Amino acid sequence: MSVESLTTSHLSGAETAMEVTQITIEYNMSPSSLTVSFESAMLVIGLVGTVANSLILYGLVASKQHKKHVLIFNQNALDLFSSIFMTISSAVRLCNIRLTGSLGYWLCTILLSDALSWCGMTGSTINLASITVERYLKVVHPVWSKKKLRSWMIYSEAAFAWIGSAGCSVHYIHADRWKNLLRVCHMAK
Repeated sequence: MSVESLTTSHLSGAETAMEVTQITIEYNMSPSSLTVSFESAMLVIGLVGTVANSLILYGLVASKQHKKHVLIFNQNALDLFSSIFMTISSAVRLCNIRLTGSLGYWLCTILLSDALSWCGMTGSTINLASITVERYLKVVHPVWSKKKLRSWMIYSEAAFAWIGSAGCSVHYIHADRWKNLLRVCHMAK
């Protein structure tokens, strides 16, 4: 429990006397309620991201623009992937689902580490860099990009975003978080 004290003063134009009011605010935020609040916010963000990116992907496919703007389509697909797994990870932590056995151990390792969410976020960052380079070439060097920039290069950039982010996520699982996850995820014998 924490107590904050605020002091305010009120001065009117004609009066020189100062009126001092003291207000005491008490609030009780335990670490568990902060965790629930944070996970609830992550769940809402994940749900909103899932709905928004689904609508954008639907719009791109319905208007047949997904073939013309491959990297933009890929960006929304990566964001959708990230939002879905952010929602799932937050829901698992909020519901405190007990994952048992070897399958539960691996689900715990993947879901509670947010590895799949980070896979999408890392891929999104890689893809944004690819979009930046592509737009730069088209704006600054339009003749060169018309001659040299091929569609297989764009598709390779999109694939690299997925492959590179998967590699980073595997590293992420096996690095720092692994020691902490071993305390949380126990394999039942």
